[in-house]
Amino acid sequence: MTKPQNIYIIGAQSTGKTTLVAALTTYVEQFHVVPDATIARPKIISEVARGVLQRHHYTAEDIVSSKTRALELQRLILEAQCQAEEAACDEWYISDRSGLDPLVYARKYVGVEEALALTQGLAWQHLQQKMKRGLVIVCEAGGEWLIDDGVRLMPKDRDAWLQMHAAFCEMLSELDIEYHVLPASISSLAHRIEFVVTKWEGRN
Repeated sequence: MTKPQNIYIIGAQSTGKTTLVAALTTYVEQFHVVPDATIARPKIISEVARGVLQRHHYTAEDIVSSKTRALELQRLILEAQCQAEEAACDEWYISDRSGLDPLVYARKYVGVEEALALTQGLAWQHLQQKMKRGLVIVCEAGGEWLIDDGVRLMPKDRDAWLQMHAAFCEMLSELDIEYHVLPASISSLAHRIEFVVTKWEGRN
């Protein structure tokens, strides 16, 4: 059996991504969804942005207060995601976020041209090919779990939250990356896992 396709769980802020990644990991370990015993369980790529914020002394406020710092932050996040995926190149993995995230934030908070420039770099070109070969799940905004954790940049209201979701879908389409939207109406964690696993099994 060939290596299973990687899974990317992405989307706007506070859409249950990290919770879903953790639950998927437990599900895979408990139910052994990969029948070939020679294939290892997935590596988990945790959200790299938090580590970048801490290591380089950025805050969420920097994204909106300085375009220069905002762009540099997104570049660092893009590079960190690339390094994390490179480190897992011999394994299959479930990734909490993706290289697309910093592109979306760069476009929104810095500018279209600056985001386009990021796509010309080797980091994104490498990540884009991986995403095209993987399963990309976009968690839809609009559920009941919009919570400010004091770290991430939060949308100012529900409309801004939904606009961020639309920005993810729009950029995925522009970059010719297939994706599936996990509806916010599916609130049960068990059903959210089922949604992802069904899509994933259909591609392996």
